Amino acid sequence: MQTKPVLQLADIKKIAAAAEAEALKNNWAVAISIVDDGGHLLWLQRLDGAAPIAAQIAPAKAHTAALGRRESRIYEEMINGGRVSFLSAPGLDGLLEGGVPIMKDGQCLGAVGVSGVKSVEDAQIARAGIAAIGL
Repeated sequence: MQTKPVLQLADIKKIAAAAEAEALKNNWAVAISIVDDGGHLLWLQRLDGAAPIAAQIAPAKAHTAALGRRESRIYEEMINGGRVSFLSAPGLDGLLEGGVPIMKDGQCLGAVGVSGVKSVEDAQIARAGIAAIGL
């Protein structure tokens, strides 16, 4: 039987704090979500001024990144490239850039999803959060 690391509450708090700091540093009003490797919500926060819809989109991006074990932007690129049938993929709603998997030694521990600014900036915030735990 194999073993793999899992996110603990202390890790989640570090990720969330670093992501929030990145957003605030840039004056970006966003929602930040963190999910486990099965896409189950572990953390959700909506910063002051973030649109209510951001609190729906951020977890969807994180869920997609966790289940797919890849950044959600990959799916957006596939669809923009003409593979629109991928819109019917079951269980994937956040097919936009801004969901980043948390990977360690080839294993997915979960993902961070951010929504509220340009998609590339959402991903920047997610990566800043993940970097806080050394990944």
